[in-house]
Amino acid sequence: MFIKIAAFIILIPLLEIFVLIKAGEVMGVFPTVAMIIATGIAGAYLARTQGFEVLKNIQRDLADGRVPADSLLDGALVLVGSVFLLTPGFCTDLLGFFLLIPAPRRIVKAVIRPKLQTMISEGRFSIRRF
Repeated sequence: MFIKIAAFIILIPLLEIFVLIKAGEVMGVFPTVAMIIATGIAGAYLARTQGFEVLKNIQRDLADGRVPADSLLDGALVLVGSVFLLTPGFCTDLLGFFLLIPAPRRIVKAVIRPKLQTMISEGRFSIRRF
């Protein structure tokens, strides 16, 4: 697991640097920087609105007496998408937007949900409190 995380931490910035250099060569420096700033602003707005929407759904589920499992998974994906948007670069921004927009997020949830259910049923999923 450590090797996968280390590879992720090393390879993602390398990929981002490569894409930013290529974008700078094709579009120029100022349009590239402007796009990074624009995606950051748009991403912050989308993260904020989707975060509030998830909170509203969790409160509604709790008020109706339901366990907000689906809304909590949405919240986790919105959080991960927001972290991707904080990372400067086009690849992570694309992943971040993918997790923040509800329609593509449903696709990710459909893939993740069975894996999480399997991990929970096998006892390989735990929540640690500090």
